[in-house]
Amino acid sequence: MSVFVNKDTKVVCQGITGNQASFHVKNSLDYGTKIVAGVVPEKGGSLHLGLPVFNTLREAVEQTGAEATVMYVPAAQLKYAIREAVEAELGLAVSIAADVPLSDMLEIKAMLRGSKTKLIGPNTPGIITPEEARLGIFPIDIHKKGHIGVVSRSSTLTYEAVLAISRAGLGQSTVIGLGDDMLIGMDFIEVIDAFNHDRSTKAVVMIGQLSGPFEEVAADWYKQQINKKPVIAFIAGNAVPFGHNMGYAGDVLTNGYVSVQDKKDALAAAGMIVVDNLNEITRVLSELK
Repeated sequence: MSVFVNKDTKVVCQGITGNQASFHVKNSLDYGTKIVAGVVPEKGGSLHLGLPVFNTLREAVEQTGAEATVMYVPAAQLKYAIREAVEAELGLAVSIAADVPLSDMLEIKAMLRGSKTKLIGPNTPGIITPEEARLGIFPIDIHKKGHIGVVSRSSTLTYEAVLAISRAGLGQSTVIGLGDDMLIGMDFIEVIDAFNHDRSTKAVVMIGQLSGPFEEVAADWYKQQINKKPVIAFIAGNAVPFGHNMGYAGDVLTNGYVSVQDKKDALAAAGMIVVDNLNEITRVLSELK
């Protein structure tokens, strides 16, 4: 089992003919991801990487039955790509783009509200269900199929956590990078809730960071849940002096005055298992096992 994507998920790629898209889509195809088409305006009717290319996402969905899209489109074009996904009623959209204008993200959040489409990102490595499907830019060789769900706000530390879990002989059910920006699509609550309902996921690793209120909001939600799986939480930035602005987009909200300890205290009070470094994650998972 997995959450959001598996070996049967039909995926379309918006912006498939770009250099980065071509590289990562080929890797995803080789990995076994069921990518069925690409979308590039004015290139409809052509083939790329052996896949049919359509002018619009709606055409691609109607012709292929695609259920998800991975978007390799520039930040300035993302809101138009998301609008297509919402109108085509796709279940999942993944955006790699960084530096999406805040005003555009406000529009995107409004589009998503009440729609069938869930967004992972922007500014994310994407989502990967090991040995089944990869939507985005996750390194392939560090993942191992297993029963630990991983959700993270820190792209680089996601890789570190996955490596630690894999080296310990455990594996991942699904790994999701929420995105590093101040405004994102899915948050910790949506992902942890999905893992709670996934029979294959036995525990969840959650990686937060200093900026933004996402961890505290997730703590409030988790505390209220009755049937829930263990969550091992790590917050990056423990060595940052109190009051220091990291420069993250989320610091606009917290102004540098929410400490790592504040977040750790909130998560621990909610019943999560809080660790001080990534190496402790595998120790805790082994004890739970």
